[in-house]
Amino acid sequence: MADSIHNEDDEDLQSQIEEVEALSSIYGDEWCVIDEASRIFCIKMSSDAEEQKLTACLQIILPPDYPSAAPPIYQINAAWLRGSERAKLANSLEDIYVEHAGESILYLWVERIRDFLLEKSHSLESGIQQEQVNTTAEEEVEDDEEMPDLSVLRVEPAYPVMNQANDGEIPPIKHGNPITDRRSTFQPHLAPVVTPTQVKMVLEKLYENKKIASATHNIYAYRIYCEDKHSFLQDCEDDGETAAGGRLLHLLQILDVRNVMVVVSRWYGGILLGPDRFKHINNCARSVLMEEGYVGATDEAVKAGAKTKRPKSKKTK
Repeated sequence: MADSIHNEDDEDLQSQIEEVEALSSIYGDEWCVIDEASRIFCIKMSSDAEEQKLTACLQIILPPDYPSAAPPIYQINAAWLRGSERAKLANSLEDIYVEHAGESILYLWVERIRDFLLEKSHSLESGIQQEQVNTTAEEEVEDDEEMPDLSVLRVEPAYPVMNQANDGEIPPIKHGNPITDRRSTFQPHLAPVVTPTQVKMVLEKLYENKKIASATHNIYAYRIYCEDKHSFLQDCEDDGETAAGGRLLHLLQILDVRNVMVVVSRWYGGILLGPDRFKHINNCARSVLMEEGYVGATDEAVKAGAKTKRPKSKKTK
């Protein structure tokens, strides 16, 4: 067992080395190594437009078990990227991740961000959008700028928020619509939370339901924003569905939500779904987040970000 884990770690590290070497070769000086030992990198991108030149910096941490089981941890620094546009880009990156689960995806992410940046720049030049973008030096990522804490993803202020004074109360729980595929059923549950105590209360309340308690897996993830520390308290649980909790947490990160907990119950129907099970877990989770107003509706055009197809990893339950 230990040898198997060790071999998988070695394969992940080799995959990372090969991917980084390829990206460095492709992007040249745009690709930057922040900390080789900690596997922290960044790439700086800019549009070619003369009038409306936009810049963006994608910063990445590669976990030890990426790409086999864990997603990259990322942050996009771009002052012009706000609100619904940031949500659209985040949704398209999440779609790429789900589509290529278990594969190296950094190139696809970089190209999607680059395309998004060019589309934004061209739309500004053609006068399609009326919003004015202030492209001052303050918005550009300079070489000597201090790198922000990569463990914290930036958040927009417009999120549902609970009062911490209600820590002793069980938060309201929303049950989303189930998804059924080959006799396996997935159902999401959502609750606003601001403390780990509320996370435990929500789980206890859910397990009072005999149907939920009898589920094969109850995968969950939560993110709580600590105002005083300007950082996130976050965690996840697979409940026997290997890597599902981490993928669900990554969904919450990539959608940039806070003060929320999502639980996905799966009732196994006897037929292995392979990677499709992760797609169903994330899709029903995102659906309930949209229903409760934590994220905006996904623009269908954004889903074109995952056009490039690669052979999928053969994974079973």
